[in-house]
Amino acid sequence: MNWNISAWSIRQPIPSILLFLILSISGIICYFNLGIDENPNIDMPTVIVTVSENGAAPSELETQVARRIEDAVSGIGNIKHISSTLNEGVSQTKIEFELGTNTDRAVNDVRDAVTRIRTQLPAAIQEPQIQRLDFVGGPFATYTVSSKTLSVKDLSWLIDNDISRALLAVKGVGQVQRAGGVDREINIDLNPAKLEALGVTADIVNTQVRIMNANMPGGRGSVGSQEQSIRTLGSAASVDDLRNTRIALQNGSWASLDSLGKVTDGVAEPRQLAMLDGKPAVAFSIVRSTGSNMAEVGENVDKALKELKKTLPADVEITRIRSNLSYVMDSYHATIDSLLLGAALAIAVIWLFLRDWRASTIAALAMPLSMIPTFAVMKLLGFTLNNMSLLGLALVIGILVDDAIVEIENIVRHIQMGKKPLEAALEAADEIGLAVVATTMTIIVVFLPVAFMGGIPGQFFKQFGVTVAVAVFFSLLVARLITPMMSAFWLKGAVEDPPKGKVQHFFERLLGWALEHRGKTLAIAGSIFVISVAMLASLPTSLVNSADRGESLVAIELPPGATLQSTTDASQRVTKILLSHSEVEHVFASVGTPSNTGMKSSGSAGTVNKSNLYVILKERSHRKISQQQFEDMVRKEIATIPGIRANISATMGLGGKVQILLVGRDASQLKKTSEQMAIEMRSVEGISDVTSSSALKRPEIQVIPDFAKASDHGVSVQQIARTATMATVGDVDFNLAKFDLADRQINIRVQIDPKLRENIENIGNLKVSSFRGQMIPLKEVAEVSFGSGPAQIDRYDRDRQVTISATLNTGTTLGQALKKIHDLPTFKNLPASVRESVSGDVEIQRDVFSGFGMAIAAAVILIYAVLVLLFNDFLHPLTIMMSLPMAVGGAALGLIIGHQSVGLYALIGIVMLMGLVTKNAILLVEYCLMAMHKGVPRHEALMGAAEARMRPILMTTVAMIAGMLPIALGLGAGSEVRAPMAIAVVGGLITSTFLTLIVVPVVFTYVDDWKVKLAKRASKANSNNDKVAKETIEVSLAK
Repeated sequence: MNWNISAWSIRQPIPSILLFLILSISGIICYFNLGIDENPNIDMPTVIVTVSENGAAPSELETQVARRIEDAVSGIGNIKHISSTLNEGVSQTKIEFELGTNTDRAVNDVRDAVTRIRTQLPAAIQEPQIQRLDFVGGPFATYTVSSKTLSVKDLSWLIDNDISRALLAVKGVGQVQRAGGVDREINIDLNPAKLEALGVTADIVNTQVRIMNANMPGGRGSVGSQEQSIRTLGSAASVDDLRNTRIALQNGSWASLDSLGKVTDGVAEPRQLAMLDGKPAVAFSIVRSTGSNMAEVGENVDKALKELKKTLPADVEITRIRSNLSYVMDSYHATIDSLLLGAALAIAVIWLFLRDWRASTIAALAMPLSMIPTFAVMKLLGFTLNNMSLLGLALVIGILVDDAIVEIENIVRHIQMGKKPLEAALEAADEIGLAVVATTMTIIVVFLPVAFMGGIPGQFFKQFGVTVAVAVFFSLLVARLITPMMSAFWLKGAVEDPPKGKVQHFFERLLGWALEHRGKTLAIAGSIFVISVAMLASLPTSLVNSADRGESLVAIELPPGATLQSTTDASQRVTKILLSHSEVEHVFASVGTPSNTGMKSSGSAGTVNKSNLYVILKERSHRKISQQQFEDMVRKEIATIPGIRANISATMGLGGKVQILLVGRDASQLKKTSEQMAIEMRSVEGISDVTSSSALKRPEIQVIPDFAKASDHGVSVQQIARTATMATVGDVDFNLAKFDLADRQINIRVQIDPKLRENIENIGNLKVSSFRGQMIPLKEVAEVSFGSGPAQIDRYDRDRQVTISATLNTGTTLGQALKKIHDLPTFKNLPASVRESVSGDVEIQRDVFSGFGMAIAAAVILIYAVLVLLFNDFLHPLTIMMSLPMAVGGAALGLIIGHQSVGLYALIGIVMLMGLVTKNAILLVEYCLMAMHKGVPRHEALMGAAEARMRPILMTTVAMIAGMLPIALGLGAGSEVRAPMAIAVVGGLITSTFLTLIVVPVVFTYVDDWKVKLAKRASKANSNNDKVAKETIEVSLAK
């Protein structure tokens, strides 16, 4: 097969120059139009169904809402998992579909399923909200808003109206979430004594306020020659008008609203607040939408806020206190710096070997000419400059010059034989063509399976694998079209042949010994491989290393039933501890959680016993300890605060936690097992902050109807429940009366005065309206007492679920923690009704290892297939394949020395080694076969191959190591994550290069002997067949 397109390029240089000129210009343009992001955009088709019901307990929501929704949607196709989380007043069901499912259709299917069972859901719920999960992670930036003249109420509306509208118009902004502040509301706080005296209930008052305080259409009429619409205007024009609203009484008289209680223009009961460095703040966070890139969104948000600032009062200050964009940009610049430094080191290596600035320049040009066109393909495929794609480019920086090095070194070698540059370029390019194509194709076929792995890992690695494959393909084009052409016209003749170095002499003597002692050589190589596998197996497994992002999250939880003030006090204590450390710049606390229904209201459910504190650390250069060391240090201090559970971790990224999911239908057995598991996990070394989602109970005031008495008085259970609800939190939000302002409507909430709700006796004295029109005290028809219930209920695939979470301490990997947990007595003896289910980091790690296992198997098959096609031989490609095991030991040794685990990035390095180590073997085998084809004896051919290919092999290996050295040394932001990959590659290259030069020639001799024997047998068989055929013909003729 003739691979010499180089000769055409040498004779016709203009098309090649024009091609790469166009590709380079396109690449430069596309580079400046590529988005910058942390990770590739992964479209995970997920639909969320949120249902709110004021005051509803998790157990009620489970039976009345969650189970019915789960059953309704379970028949939809392509569902992967269904999970539900139930807190006080909120049921949230997440339906996760298989990757590739059309999300819009999934949303419609879920909406249709929920609509069909809408009548089976409680009447008091707010309308179910069904939406796709189109947000990328959590908030990527948080801002505070302050003013000396505006009140908290005004600042809150400024965020909800002006800032939200301005930012939601920015492309890529998915949500604007306010933290802190208040919601304006008209409060009607009724006096129970006055209600009883006048014979009315809070429910009656609420109904009359709602139906009287409304503007409604009244049809249309014709006046003269004009048609006019008719409107009924009953809405109160002011709060004073609302106070004077007349409430009809049962005796036919009326009472003004303000005679029944207080009517004020106030705020909703706070369920959350924000603090900056322990002081109250009004803030907002921004969440990106799926498909957006962080750098573009961040830049556009800054522009939008700058324009908005011109329209706001002069003293309004909008200050950014945290942003993931800073880390992303630092990581981006660090990767680019590593890439450029690696390129410089690779170029230096080339010059040290060739000592010819012209040849070194030609080889070095392969890097920009290969990489720049890759940006055009990335833009065409919709890729961004993220961790994966940039990592791919940084990894191949040393590989991009490999083909050019092999080409230029071979051309220089021919020039040293006394040939003219043009003649040397033509002959050398023809001679090396097959080897260059073979080495490049093996790398491409290694990374294509990685690019097309299934599941989330496949989505994550697609950009990495495709970017590497494309860049390497362009390096092949450069090596075959540009390098020989430039060498032919730019190199000078009569280059002095450098003397052999000590390294080359050593390898030649060692190879001579190995060829004379083939058995011993293979035995040594086999022993090294067995030891290597044992070393690799002994390494701990993990997902990814934790990166120093300069930001930690302290999540605290108080016992269920704790008030917002109690949680605030605890948050301030934690903040004080955090600010006592010089490494901390700011602490932003978000105390309490909203209902996540998108409806701001005091009655909306929310968890007030939890708080998230974002700890913004100073820049890494301004602190002596890492983020992980800081977290380990403050974890011990926060643990001394009584009455709280704290979990300290990084705010973003994979890794850092271990979660055990226990699933079962027997709720009591599941609870018992999970609590015992949590107790045992607290004794496991290497993990901390062990928490169980079932461990806490929430206190309740339980109203238990006496059915006999209720029936006697003509009172239904629904009336009893509605009386309690109306008196304490008011009606559901969509059913509340509205007060019209010039720019919006606000809720009018009717409820019993909050101060009178603090006594359980007052709740028992509430009046229930019977069917007969009587006012019956609640305690007459029901028992009011204290009780408890689950604070939260989790469900997974239609069964009860309990999640036991723990934080991985510094030095402990996910694999190590899982092994210790799986060895616990409770885990080994799980009841028949309880099973483990994987999720979170555990599920991702399992998918990653499974996906890479399949990718490695596919890569081995594809490498062999490519070699068979290129060499047109089934046996000698096996010789090249024997180089694959040679890299395992070096990779394992490198990871051990670097104190690294086998994780996602280390696996990338091991996969990459498969393509790299075959390059050296291909160069040796291809030269040897070519020499033997010319009649050179096998031993001389092998020694000649070692002599001729030694320098290009060492050059390419050292250049690749130099290119990856900056990443292996862990320079810049995010280096902790990338380092294991480069360490595995560098270690594997060092050992595989040494072993390949010795072991592959020995294996070649065995394969060649086997091939000769097969050929003799085939020849003998053919000879026998010919003899039999001849005898048969003679017999036939004789007859």
